[in-house]
Amino acid sequence: MTVKLIPYLVMDGNAKEAIQFYQNALDAQVLFSQSFGEMPENPEFPLPAEAKDRVSHATIKIGESELMLSDTFPGQPHQSGNQVTICISTNDAEKSRRFFNALEDGGQVGMPLQETFFSPAYGSVTDKFGVNFQIFTEGQHQ
Repeated sequence: MTVKLIPYLVMDGNAKEAIQFYQNALDAQVLFSQSFGEMPENPEFPLPAEAKDRVSHATIKIGESELMLSDTFPGQPHQSGNQVTICISTNDAEKSRRFFNALEDGGQVGMPLQETFFSPAYGSVTDKFGVNFQIFTEGQHQ
């Protein structure tokens, strides 16, 4: 038996945009993506026209890890928050810089990418979707 812990981001109508952003920023690969309009219809829960293009479920792969995303169904409450942080770990400081700079675009830096006592390049950034990322570079100080 295998067990995985997969972060799941619930977006508010911008999951497609987030997927494209992570494809560019983090070299993500789309493993699966389905919109609400592609799901079988349920007469008890009619689908509003504005929901057809929203993502009902998607899985992307970043390096060796997976990240799942979906949009809320219209009318469901949604609140962005800082209860989830995604830590991207690599042993390549240049790749860490590239990821950090890409995520910073339209976002906000919590801690600039810098050498610390525990990492040659570490920083934190909240991307333009309100998702908190830690960029951690493994290895010795230079």
